[in-house]
Amino acid sequence: MDKLLKRVSLLIREDQHLTISQAGLNASGLVRDLLDDHFSDYKITLSVSEDTRQLYDQVVANTGGTDQELEKFFRRALGAYLEDKIAAMETLKTRLDKKGS
Repeated sequence: MDKLLKRVSLLIREDQHLTISQAGLNASGLVRDLLDDHFSDYKITLSVSEDTRQLYDQVVANTGGTDQELEKFFRRALGAYLEDKIAAMETLKTRLDKKGS
């Protein structure tokens, strides 16, 4: 982590604590991530499967990772996604060209 941490006392409901514990998450990491998201000027919201969401929560909360650290991997994923879409469009164009001949 690049930034210094400050210890604070935080009160949460018992059901919230149980949910965090059952999910195997680190409460401090989860709160830091949520605060960063809340106060961010640049935020992307993705709808993902339940399994992907659980993996994300575990990786970020338990490694001390941040969304900013994930950005380079997200950019790579966008590039791969774009390549896949371009290939699909080229295939479609080839089919249209053959039918139009």
